[in-house]
Amino acid sequence: MGAITRGIANNILGNGAVDATDALSGTIPATNIGNPSLANLTTFPPSVDAGIPQVAGDPPSPSDGDVWYNTNTYKLKVRGASAVGGSWSVGGNMNTSRFRHSTSKSGSKTASLVTGGNSPQTVNTETYNGTSWTEVNDLNTAKAQHAGAGTQASALAFAGNNPGPITVNNESWNGTSWTEVGDLNTSRRYIMGFGADNTSALGIGGFVGPPTSLNVGNTESWNGTSWTEVADLNAAKRISGSSGVVSSGLLYGGNIAGTYQSQTESWNGSAWTEVADLNSAREGMGGAGVDNTAALTFGGDEPPVSVKTELYNGTSWSEQNDLNTGRNGMGGDGSTTTAFATGGDTPPVTNATEEWTGAASNLNVDLA
Repeated sequence: MGAITRGIANNILGNGAVDATDALSGTIPATNIGNPSLANLTTFPPSVDAGIPQVAGDPPSPSDGDVWYNTNTYKLKVRGASAVGGSWSVGGNMNTSRFRHSTSKSGSKTASLVTGGNSPQTVNTETYNGTSWTEVNDLNTAKAQHAGAGTQASALAFAGNNPGPITVNNESWNGTSWTEVGDLNTSRRYIMGFGADNTSALGIGGFVGPPTSLNVGNTESWNGTSWTEVADLNAAKRISGSSGVVSSGLLYGGNIAGTYQSQTESWNGSAWTEVADLNSAREGMGGAGVDNTAALTFGGDEPPVSVKTELYNGTSWSEQNDLNTGRNGMGGDGSTTTAFATGGDTPPVTNATEEWTGAASNLNVDLA
């Protein structure tokens, strides 16, 4: 890297005299400098190595302020503060006011659709392009309190109440129209769900009855043809927020025996594990996110209806800037950086949409 310059201060001895034994050339040969940069290091002096861990990549769950050396990129890195800086703004109104509707859980604000819902119960389906909502072909069966998965091009709407009886009904969307396909094994309403498209989804928990009326923890996996029961939730619940895909997802909040919850459960593709609780217990919130390491949840009922927004970073939930209008039973989709909340009961039932823009990320940044 060539010579490194130095000031005369390098030659001042402790008693104030000038050390002239090495000549005041003003430079130090590069051959005399070990590891002259914070980048592209291969070894650390023992005193530094004791305090800075070396990681092949980034740590799985760093805390704010942690420092490490990424041995893949040869960069010293730091976990910045999980700043509160995102905000909600007004988006385009849906054509139909509703609550307890489903959202396709695409993980994208501009690739989502909503179906069904109450007030009154409807078959209406709408797609969102990030600016406005467009009515497309209706469901075959009106339903509410159901769940959804997929995108505008490939989606599912399943279970719920249609009206009156609780149903096992499942409909598949091909980008143009809805077709009834394989039923769930267990009929339920207030069900939660997520998934990538109409060939891959999870149906989670919910409420069954009458004659037996209770929450269930059943989780069913859809493969494009049929539903298979997989591992149950740790706590049977209904009306939780949800986001993810069949290999990695989250379920947060909800209702157990009439009590609102703050629990979060993480899905790894085969089992549920309890992780960090929400800061505020509630039910009926919206959710956004693409896996079990990052999620955004908003609104719901505490009671009263909530404006609260919380962000999950894979380790813990942090409170963010509030919705402009509190609401319960809304639809929500997107990511932690760009998302929407639509419909719900404020009261009254609304067609209003709000859009979330997250703060610029300052996490896991290079120091050199």
